[in-house]
Amino acid sequence: MRSLFIAAMIAISVASSASAEIEFLIPDREPFMKTGPRTSQPIGHYKFCETYASECAVRSPLRPRARVTEAGWKVIREVNADVNQRIKPVTDDELYGQSEFWAYPVDAGDCEDYALLKRRELLARGFSEADLLIAVARRYDGSGHAVLVVSVKPWSQTPYHYLKRQSATDSGRWVEIENCPDDIPVSSIK
Repeated sequence: MRSLFIAAMIAISVASSASAEIEFLIPDREPFMKTGPRTSQPIGHYKFCETYASECAVRSPLRPRARVTEAGWKVIREVNADVNQRIKPVTDDELYGQSEFWAYPVDAGDCEDYALLKRRELLARGFSEADLLIAVARRYDGSGHAVLVVSVKPWSQTPYHYLKRQSATDSGRWVEIENCPDDIPVSSIK
């Protein structure tokens, strides 16, 4: 599950910065993710937190949505392109012999590994932890997917049904996403 882009959580009014083409538009989505109550943490993230406890113990004050400058957009695009180019898409089963193993990739990984690495590299370049959250989504075919939630593409222009994401105030907690329409067609595997 290769993360081809970093999904968007915040709407930015810098139209000239949008480099990705619109895949499709889901018109009923609001421009910002509205989160709800605490929900279950993905098992892979739980295990990741056992190894990287300090990364799952970050507490951030609630604050207004961030604004990304032109320089920030440039950094986001560079990190996104660099990680996508360097890391070969490989499933956890192929790489680790188990499903849902979250880790920092060296040269191969799946979607959450891409998200973790992009997050770490953006943190190192000055972005706030509260603005770099991982979300879990479901594709139209029913398969799961993880993305880093930061401004590259409006979330309404991504091919996912968002289920939950990390809390903006507590990196070890996950919250429901309340304003993703339930009527998105999703197939299931029995």
